[in-house]
Amino acid sequence: MKQNILPAIRLTLLCAVFFSGIYTLFIFGIAQAAPNNGKGEVIEYNGKKYYANIGQKFDRDEYFWSRPSAVDYNAAGAGGSNKGPSNPDYLKTVQERIDNFMKHNPEIKKSEIPSDLVTASGGGLDPNISVQAAKVQVKRISKIRKINENKIQELIASNTEKPLLGLFGTEKINVLKLNIALDGLK
Repeated sequence: MKQNILPAIRLTLLCAVFFSGIYTLFIFGIAQAAPNNGKGEVIEYNGKKYYANIGQKFDRDEYFWSRPSAVDYNAAGAGGSNKGPSNPDYLKTVQERIDNFMKHNPEIKKSEIPSDLVTASGGGLDPNISVQAAKVQVKRISKIRKINENKIQELIASNTEKPLLGLFGTEKINVLKLNIALDGLK
C-alpha cells in the first residue's frame, strides 16, 4: 500500500501544478493572440457595445427575431431549460412561441417555421439563426420597413456564414450583424 500512495500523491501534485498553472497559462496565451484578446467580437452600434458571440434579444417586427433563450439572454448564467421533448411545460412553451410567430407572420404556414425560431439552444445564448429562419421573416420585415423583398434576400445572402472549412457545421447568420445591416438599408 505504501508503494502506491507515494506515486499517487506525486501524480496528484504534478496534475495540480500542470492543470492549474501551466495549462491555464498556455490557454491564456492563446487567447491573447486571438482577436480582441479572447474577449469575443465587440460591435459598437448607436453608442452601445454589443458582443456578437452572445445572443441578443430581438423581438420587434421590423427586425429579424433571435433564437429564443432559456435564460432570457442573461449572459451571466448560460444554460438550457433541461426539459425533455415530452415535458408538458416545454411543449406548452414551444406552442406559445409557434402561436406568437404565426400571429406576427400570418402568411407563413406552421410547417415552414424552422425549429431554431421556437426552441432555445443548449446554452440559451446562441447568437445565430439558420438561413431558413431568416428567410421566413422576410415578408414581415419587407412589409413593415417598405423594403423590396429581394433586397432583404440579398442582405441575408451577404450575411450568411459558411461552415468552418466548408465541412464543419451548417450555414448560419448572426442576428445582431444582420439587424445592423438591415438598419443600414434605409
